[in-house]
Amino acid sequence: MRPLVIPARFNGPPGSANGGYAAGVLARAARPATGWDGEVTVRLRQPPPLERPLAPTVVDGTVELRDAEKTVAVAYDYGPEAWTDPEPVALATARGAESRYAGARSHPFPTCFSCGPAREAGDGLRIFPGRVDGDRVAATWTPLAGLDGPIGDVDEPVTWAALDCVGAWSSDLEHRPLVLGEVSARVVSPPSLGATYVVVGTHLRTEGRKTWTATAMFDEDGSVVGQAEQLWIAVDWARSVS
Repeated sequence: MRPLVIPARFNGPPGSANGGYAAGVLARAARPATGWDGEVTVRLRQPPPLERPLAPTVVDGTVELRDAEKTVAVAYDYGPEAWTDPEPVALATARGAESRYAGARSHPFPTCFSCGPAREAGDGLRIFPGRVDGDRVAATWTPLAGLDGPIGDVDEPVTWAALDCVGAWSSDLEHRPLVLGEVSARVVSPPSLGATYVVVGTHLRTEGRKTWTATAMFDEDGSVVGQAEQLWIAVDWARSVS
């Protein structure tokens, strides 16, 4: 398998990749090497580094992503036993929720590719989910040129990134920074450039440092385009970067 390099553009926390994007890169690389054609789960063991070659390696029915001797992430050929049934949010409701985006006030990772308010339109995804009820947040997303893959639809890793941070914001990310520990995702229909989608995140539960969330993306007809389930780990980010 060819080495994978994650460009600096696709960062999450400073100096490391957006977790959803990195997981999508590994999932995309794993399929032709293994023959997998269904759902994939990726467990992140280290912050995925940017701008250096990472080696995807088939190991005992999994695919590991290695940085020299370190295992950065592991991909598995399965998804959840039962996906969380996604509840759609109306387009107008999602647009209204964006005005309540907590990350506009305070954001632990303001340059994040997916949800960073410091990113310019066309560079980052600028998905800004705001609260719609007690457990859910929602935002709209219109993919722009430069995010497409070889067949013209939005690239798979970008779709995974779009399904990523909205889950964290369904928790209290503003005051309790989280990093992605594990994600399962499936893309039902690749998003199209220029179309508008609603992305919804649902907080499932929190136990100690662990938080579980579910996310889904809907087209303008309310059909599911893709969905994901995530495990997040709370971190003291100020201490970890000092």
